Amino acid sequence: MEYHQDRFEDYSLVLFKKDKPIALFPANIRENVLYSHQGLTFGGLILSKKSGAHEVNQLLQTVINYAKAENFTTVILKAIPEFYYEKKAAELNYFASKQGSLIDRNLVLVIDYTKPLHIHKTKRKHYEKNQRVGFEIEETSDCTEFWNDVLQPKLQEKYKATPVHSLAEITKLQAQFPANIIQYNVKLDNEILAGITIFKHKNVVKSQYGATTAKGESLRALEYLFIYLIEKFQEEEIHYFSMGTVDADNELGYNAGLLKQKEELGCVCVTQDIYKIPIA
Repeated sequence: MEYHQDRFEDYSLVLFKKDKPIALFPANIRENVLYSHQGLTFGGLILSKKSGAHEVNQLLQTVINYAKAENFTTVILKAIPEFYYEKKAAELNYFASKQGSLIDRNLVLVIDYTKPLHIHKTKRKHYEKNQRVGFEIEETSDCTEFWNDVLQPKLQEKYKATPVHSLAEITKLQAQFPANIIQYNVKLDNEILAGITIFKHKNVVKSQYGATTAKGESLRALEYLFIYLIEKFQEEEIHYFSMGTVDADNELGYNAGLLKQKEELGCVCVTQDIYKIPIA
């Protein structure tokens, strides 16, 4: 997490039982509030697979008691999306709802490979047609070309924004975690048209970034790359392919077009709950 330490005041906690670490609470502080780390996909309490429900409640209470002792006014707890669990469990959500209230819910789109895969017939048709175009798929540890020629120009043009990770940051992260951060590009005649940056955690992969050039958009290059990766990860027996959230600052609260696109690629909706726990 140190690559973005300038953006967040880290306040992560390690919880012990008889001098043995049994849980982590990745966290940062802002304006006297203790947050499940706002710079991470993962949230909540990271637990041992051996932790039972009563112990989970005790660990949550320990965090709350610590926050009270440190004079925080509030704990904001972000649950880990359930598809990251090695053991399905909802105890933390239950106990958090007893201690506080649900204040937000992220909508996460994910392909569940344990169920039959359904890609919309129109997308499948375009994919099969584009297999004859001559696209080349590149797997690389170097994000430079994608960042400089596709992602940054696209975000600047469309949203007047920059990626959450700078090129230097993603390069540093990839060097530290080469098996977990992988760049895939699609090219035609050696010209990059689109790319997807994959974050991999055990049996889950997440498309952290995906973008295309104007030419790539006209050729459906990004869609082609997504379907290629969907089938690749299915063959590798990955359990879940997360395509992130579709939350948006509009009347609906989500991007309807993006939601439809991801559903047509085979995604289903999973929620990530966020709780506010006041410190008495």
